Order: sequence, then structure tokens, then C-alpha cells
Amino acid sequence: MLRTALRNVLAHKARLLMTVLAVMLGVAFVSGTLVFADTLSNAFRSQSAKSYDDVAVAVTSYGDPNAADKEPGLSQKTLDEIAGLDGVTAVHGRVDGFAGVADPDGKLIGGTFGSPKGSNFAPGKDGKDAAYVFTDGSGPLSAGQIALDKGTAAKGKYAVGDRVRVATNGPVEEFTLSGVFTTEDGEVNAGGSLVLFETAVAQEQYLKRGFYQELTVTAAPGADDAKILDAVEPLLPEGAEAKTGKALADKQAKDIEQGLGALKQVLLGFAGIALFVGVFLISNTFSMLVAQRTKELALMRAVGASRRQITRSVLVEAAIVGVIASAIGFALGIGLAVGLRSGMAAFGMKVPGGPLVLSATPVLAALSVGVLITMFAAWLPGRRAAKIPPVAAMSSVHAVATTKSLVVRNSIGAVITAIGAVGIVAGADRGGDAGRVLIAAGAFFALIGIIVLIPLLSRPVIALIRPLLVGPFGVAGKLAGQNAVRNPRRTGATASALAIGLTLVTGLSVLGVTVGAALDKMTTDNIKADYMVSMASGGDLDQSALTALEKTPGAVAVSPQQSSYLDIDGKFASASAVTPGAIEKVLNVQVVSGDIGSLGKGQIAVAEKTSRNKGWKVGDSLPVTFDDKSKGTLTVGAVFKDSEFLSPVLVSTSVVNPHEVKPYIPQIFVKMDGGPTEANEKAVLGALGENPAIRVMDQQDIRDEFGGTINLMLNILYGLLAMALIIAVLGVVNTLAMSVFERQHEIGMLRAIGLDRRRVKRMVRLEAVVISVFGALVGIGLGSFLGWAIGESIRSSIPGYALVLPWDRIGIFLVLAALVGVLASLWPARSAAKLNMLTAIKTE
Repeated sequence: MLRTALRNVLAHKARLLMTVLAVMLGVAFVSGTLVFADTLSNAFRSQSAKSYDDVAVAVTSYGDPNAADKEPGLSQKTLDEIAGLDGVTAVHGRVDGFAGVADPDGKLIGGTFGSPKGSNFAPGKDGKDAAYVFTDGSGPLSAGQIALDKGTAAKGKYAVGDRVRVATNGPVEEFTLSGVFTTEDGEVNAGGSLVLFETAVAQEQYLKRGFYQELTVTAAPGADDAKILDAVEPLLPEGAEAKTGKALADKQAKDIEQGLGALKQVLLGFAGIALFVGVFLISNTFSMLVAQRTKELALMRAVGASRRQITRSVLVEAAIVGVIASAIGFALGIGLAVGLRSGMAAFGMKVPGGPLVLSATPVLAALSVGVLITMFAAWLPGRRAAKIPPVAAMSSVHAVATTKSLVVRNSIGAVITAIGAVGIVAGADRGGDAGRVLIAAGAFFALIGIIVLIPLLSRPVIALIRPLLVGPFGVAGKLAGQNAVRNPRRTGATASALAIGLTLVTGLSVLGVTVGAALDKMTTDNIKADYMVSMASGGDLDQSALTALEKTPGAVAVSPQQSSYLDIDGKFASASAVTPGAIEKVLNVQVVSGDIGSLGKGQIAVAEKTSRNKGWKVGDSLPVTFDDKSKGTLTVGAVFKDSEFLSPVLVSTSVVNPHEVKPYIPQIFVKMDGGPTEANEKAVLGALGENPAIRVMDQQDIRDEFGGTINLMLNILYGLLAMALIIAVLGVVNTLAMSVFERQHEIGMLRAIGLDRRRVKRMVRLEAVVISVFGALVGIGLGSFLGWAIGESIRSSIPGYALVLPWDRIGIFLVLAALVGVLASLWPARSAAKLNMLTAIKTE
């Protein structure tokens, strides 16, 4: 039986090649993901360990820089005391924060993945800072100098001696570039930028002169890090923590593992989808091979082969194919891992250098996944082959399954589908995390049920498509429609591959477009301002930016969205400090009761839901404790409808600013005379000193900010799901090849009575289009249902949510499905047209 299996593999190389391709793609994704994750993890671990090579102990301050009664960080005195400990050779103080560098066009450098960051140059007695290696020039030694990392200098085309514009949280300043360096800093390697200031300058920018956020301790050769740690801890102020360099390196490595774990799971999920789709192709292939060898298998049964031996023969054949596919897939996976690593660099995310890691896990995973999936998919055709009665098969009376034989299958499929549908609807109704779990479970059962039912569905659905073929294509179209439902099992299995892929694609599209439309509507309905100003770093704007914008020529209304926390009536409440008289011109504040103008009188406005929950109403006087612990009383002057752009409480900036050390301003809204024109945008940018660290967005930019992320995610997911669709194409090729093989006699007869080669090709192509469109319709229907259900589960968290069916994308999916059918039919159609007429007629 082993020799028979080997002979069969060699006898059907073309058919099995498509199976090898299906398994190979899935295995490549699995092994490539594992190799990529191992390589990336090893590179970051090595980088992490290297960055802590010279660190015996690291001290971090968690003090409040704004607290008036406490030290804002680690003092110079603490640094000196640690430096005097036995075994300590040097102590470097670090302070860091946001620092944006402008390129020659005034745009911000870095920030695609890593953040634009600033820190201090902390030289030792030798004049060098061990954290940085200078390739040109030297570190900054005076207040007017900076140094840049090599990547940022290259992007900005800066050389030593050039003047560089740098923005922190205040106005833009110009510095002279003193040097260019390389570093193992993770943020820089992730694509960010790093500016080094002279220590006193950095302290004033980010903390306070004479204080540091971190201290790194270097030990003498042979010194015990643990003993140094024990000696350092008693010297630390309240709110500071010390750890050994090794402990920090281990923690960072663990964090990296966790961070890469999410990416790894996503990629493996798509690999699983590809393999799941591949099961149908593999099963179809072996069903086809079994059908071609019906008489051969019957003869083997007649001469003494048992059912178990027949099944075993098919499984051995599958194992051989699986091993070959796994080996090729693993090699392709290594190439995929290299490509992913290069792709990250192309998108601006620098990956630390290091060797490609080939551990035993990806090898074993590739081999086991490929072989087991192939054998699992071939088991049912092998079992079916073993059940063929020898006499019936040798007499050519072994026919395909009839509609009646599908009754049991259809009943089981209907029950499973019903269970899935109930779970999906129940999850949509319940909502939240629990609802989404129900939807996921229901989707699994619904998908399995549809796959089981799909042969039954093929007849009525294709019957709807068939009239569209007869008119334009005549006899060829009529024959194509009939051939598509001749073997419902095989047609269903082929369509299932496309249905699975398009279920996922459609579901994601429906959800993405619906959420995007809701966010777009939320922006349009709530923002009246022409521009929203914010920091590119995501941090807060300086008070000077608000003052500058209020003086901008042509500014009609300017109001900050300043975050404040007030203790109102014994409980903390989130508040937005705004400019009275301007807030209603830049944001849509829908007043329910009272007067929003009361903000100018020192009163507060409360959101409707908060008012209802707290029992507050217009005219109520509420006891308030401010941020500086001073107490007062505020009166409710208005109640407004809840808005995503406003906190539950609105208060005038003039009320809270006297009680805050530094106002926290995430956004400032600006309305200009004449609307969002080019001249007005230049005026806003000019008022801000053309600061590269500050973003000025009009309403379209704001909509793009929300919708752009969703569209980017959808495009990435479409790309990953393309693999499943490629496997589906191979499935259609297989089905058509089988169909042509079964109908050689029939095709010969059709040729004999006048059907020319052109119409034979058209018949096969239309059959492929019908099967592909059928699978697409099933997938689009189920995907739209799932998209609706998931959307319902998150409706409460997205104001203005309303289902949107992306008919344009659905139309594109149907066209692509038809194109898939046309491409997949090229080889089978050509083979059918080239059949020798007389030879085909004589075929049994």
C-alpha cells in the first residue's frame, strides 16, 4: 500500500501541486510568524541587555513636579551621596520629555512609531556619556547647543554647526548642532527622534534646575550590584525606587515579549484562517483523486485489500504531500520573516540588528501543522473511498450523492446554523464584552452550519443567477448553470473557501464603515470651530499658545478644552475649563435648561446625564474643593446635552486657573472670520511661531484622524485575508479540473453536435464565475449579519451609531469574486477546449 501511495503521488503531480500550494501558504504564515517573533524578541532583548550593560543600579523618581511642598525629583545632593558609596565609579543624572525637531520644511521629524524626545547630555570625568556614541562632533556643553541622533540629523539634512529649530512644550527655539550620535534607546530605534540638551537646560525644560528624574549608577569591576542597591535605597527621597540594571533589563525583555505577543497572535490567527480555508481545497483534491481511481480502488478491494488499507493508502498519500508542503512552506516562512522585518523598517520603525533566530518550535510547528491538516482533510475522502462497493465501482454504477442523500447533512447543518444565529442575535442584544463573546461563539457555529448547508443552498441561489447567463451567453450559459449544481457537495466545498474569506472581509467592512460614519457624524455635529490645535506628542499645550491664538488676526472665537478635576459635593468630577462666550461658537453646546452665558458669571454647566444622576438642577449651589485644596461654592447655571467633546461639567478658566499650578490644555478650538481658508491657516500657524510640535487640524483633518486609523486597519486586514482568497482560487481551479475530467464524454458529444472550442471555454468560465459568485453571496450575507451584530454590541459606546452597508465595497467584492472565477478557469477551460473530440466520445 505504501508503494501504491507513492505511485499515486507521482501520477497526479498537477493536481497535488495545488494542494501543496494551499498547505504551503498556511504553513509559511505559521512558521514565518514564529520565526519573525523569535527574531524580533531576541533582537530587542539583546538591545535591552546592551543598554543596561554598564548600569549597576538605576533610580527612578515618581515625585510630582508640580507639588510645591515636595522635591520634584532626585536632587544633586542625592546624586553626590550615591557617587560617594563604595564600589560606585560614576552616577549619571537623566531628565527627559518631549522635544520636536523641525525639518527644512518646518515639519516634525519622527513620531511615526517612536516619540520625539529630549534628554540631557551627562558626561563623566572623561567628557563622554556612556549612553551615546558620537559619530561627528561632541555633546552639548553650553545652553545654546544640542546634539541629534544620527537618523534625525539625516532626515533633517543637518550637519554640525547648523542651526536647528526645536520645540518642547513652550515656544520654538533655535540651537546650534554640536554633534551627531548613535544610541541603543528603544524610542529612537522605533523611529522616534532624540535631542540632547546641556543638563541645566534640560532640567529647566522638563523638571527644575538641580533635579533629575533618573539616576544610573556605574559600578567598579568586581563590585556587587545587590550590595550597591542596599546602600543606595536609604539615601532615596520619598517617591523614588531603585533596581539593579539586570532586573530592569529582565523587566524590559518581559514587556517586549508581551508587546510582541499581540502581533504574534493576530498573524497566527490569519494563518489559521488560511489553513481552515485550505482544508476545503485539500479535501476537494483528494475527493477528485479518489473519483479518478474508483475502478482502481474497487479492483484493489476485489483482490483482497481491506477498507482500512484503502483509507490508510489515501492518508499515507496525504502525509507525503503534507511533508513536502511543510518543508517548502517553512523555507517560504523564513523568507516571509525576513520580509516582515524589512517591511517594518520601510514603514519607519527601526528594528535592532541581530541574527535570524531558527528555533525548534517553528520547525516542529510547520511540520506538524502541515502534515496534520493535510491528513485531516484527506481522511473523509479516504473513508469514502474505502466504502465504495467493489462490484458497483467496477460496473460504473457508483454515482455521486443524490439530493435525498443530503437530508441528514442538511438537518444537522440547519440545527447548527440555528444555534449560531441565536447566539449572534443574543450577543447583539446583550452588548458589552459578554455580548461579543456570545457573538464570537455564535459566529463559529453559524459558519460551520453554513458550510454544512452550502450544498443545499447551491441549488436555489444558483437558480437565481442562472437566468442572467442564458440571455447574453445562450447555450454556453445554460450549460454552465446546470454544471454548477451537478455535484452540490463539490460545488459547496469550493464555494465555502470563498465564503469564509468574504464573511470576514465583509464583516470587517460593515463594522469599519459604520463606525467611521458615526465618528464622522460626531465630528460634524459637535465641532463648529474651523481649527483644532493640539500637540503632536499628545501632551498638553502651554498657556502661551492660548494667549497667542487669542491675538491671532481674524480670530472670532478661541476656547481651550482644559482638563480640570473638581471635588463637587464630596465626589470628584471631570470638568472642562473653557472660555465663556467662545465655547458655544466653537463647539455645539445644546442647552436643555438655564443659560450657557452663566459661565461668564462664574457658574458651571452640567451635562444632562450627570444632572439626572446627581440630582443637580439649575440654581443649585454646590460645595467645591479645588486642586489646591481651597474650598468654595459654585452654582449650576445651565444643563446641556451630553457630548463626546465636552466633560460632564463646564467651568470658566477664570474660576479654576487661580487654583492650578499649570493648566492642562489638550486642545484649543479656533473659529476664524471667513472659515478654514489657506490664509487663515497660515495666520494660525504664524501665531504659534510655526511650531513643528503643534498640529493645526481643520474639520476634514479631524475626520481623517478618526476614520484614517479605521481605514488603515481595514487595508492591513484585507491584505492578510488575501491569502485565504488565493487558496480559494486554487480550490476553484481544482473543482473545474474535476468537472472537466468527469465530463470528457459529454464535452466530446457537445463538440460533435456543434459546440465549438470558443463556446466550450465560455461554458467552463461561466461555471467558474457562477461558483465564485455563489460563494461570494453567501459570504457577503453572513458577513453583513456579523457586522450588524458586533456593531449592536458597541452601539452604546458610540454616539450616533447607525448601521451602514458599504454597497460600493460589496459591489467590488462581487466583481472580484467573478474575476477570481475567470482567472481560475483559464487552465481548465483551455484543457476542455483542447480535448480530442473522438477520444472524448470514447471515454467512459
